[in-house]
Amino acid sequence: MITQEQCREWDNEDPLAKFKDEFVLPSGVIYLDGNSLGAKPKTALAKAEQVISKEWGIDLVNSWNKADWWGLATRLGDKIARLMGANPNETVVSDSTSINLFKVLAAAIKQQAEVAPDHKAIIVERDVFPTDIYIVQGFIDYIDQGYELVLLEDPNDLEKVLTDNKVAVTVLSHVNYRNGYLYDMEQCNQLIHKHGSLIIWDLCHSIGAVPMDLNKTNSDFAIGCTYKYLNGGPGSPAFAWVNQKHLNKFSQPLSGWWSHKQPFAMADSYEPAEGIRRFLCGTQSIVSMSLIECGLDIFLATTMEEVRKKSLKLTDLFMDLVAQECGEFGLELITPKDHHFRGSHVSFEHKEGYAIIQALIARGVIGDYREPEVLRFGITPLYLSYEDIWTAVQELKQVMQNEEWKNEKFQVRAAVT
Repeated sequence: MITQEQCREWDNEDPLAKFKDEFVLPSGVIYLDGNSLGAKPKTALAKAEQVISKEWGIDLVNSWNKADWWGLATRLGDKIARLMGANPNETVVSDSTSINLFKVLAAAIKQQAEVAPDHKAIIVERDVFPTDIYIVQGFIDYIDQGYELVLLEDPNDLEKVLTDNKVAVTVLSHVNYRNGYLYDMEQCNQLIHKHGSLIIWDLCHSIGAVPMDLNKTNSDFAIGCTYKYLNGGPGSPAFAWVNQKHLNKFSQPLSGWWSHKQPFAMADSYEPAEGIRRFLCGTQSIVSMSLIECGLDIFLATTMEEVRKKSLKLTDLFMDLVAQECGEFGLELITPKDHHFRGSHVSFEHKEGYAIIQALIARGVIGDYREPEVLRFGITPLYLSYEDIWTAVQELKQVMQNEEWKNEKFQVRAAVT
């Protein structure tokens, strides 16, 4: 039996416990949705005030130089790079994940068209966060060059799909947004390259949650968001990574002035910048982008190995406690138990999943729901304790025992679910 006292003992021994004080967390709330929107770092408000009041309000246009707004996209990119095994000058913060996917997909397809013009398939997982499918569909329709979308039904089918199709590009989500399945990056890269395909990794549910090494595993391209585990703020700009070997030979279609080799020459023709800046497009959202640094600096005070170690302990604890306390209520675990294939959220299926989550939120435990019938709980080691997990499962037990989810108000679907 796991007890509350045992959880408190683990908290007393936790080397990451101090980081909880770096975040603003409402009293009486256990936040298990950091895989959708990360908590606010305490320094974020002061940073916003500095950017708005001082850099914009007093220094005005001079802040492009004085505060180095111009270099912010690559400076933040270099900090993110340290979390994912990337080199300096390979990562840039820019735009949204969807736009960045379009850009890197266009770059990868252009490269492949030169070396393997008969490779016309683009693999995307069926169970990926659907924007990846939509962007690939839109790209294929737009260029109208005979490419086809091939949906991967199961991770175990990857080799067969690669063998059965002439694949130009494979797009994989490093951690599945619904069930938390984690791909073996190195193994996948070797298999994908063996079949003549380039790889684009979607890191939205893994950056800041699991260690990775994009260069050591010989990845090609990666994209991801900053507002989940990295705690960059709602809608904060995304990032893109390009392997050094591709940097100066790739091009992307959104060739705006920020990616020009001499942007202030105001030339009447486009010439791409050297390196990762060629991935930029237009003027960036400076206020929102500036806040990303607050979360990144917290991460850089520890290591991803320590974060991962606690993540696995917390997800193990959550699974074990649900089995111990809620085993009779029909909650079916769909997240892998094997550490090698698990990200940092835990998901269960239940036919009343939406209403159960709403009842939990009313009790101060914030998880989220994903169709079909999935209760999803994000485990964020920097601001969750072992006792938080204990308490969250006790609240879940009360919801199920009392059948609180049957309340009509919990059945009503909000616009954002």
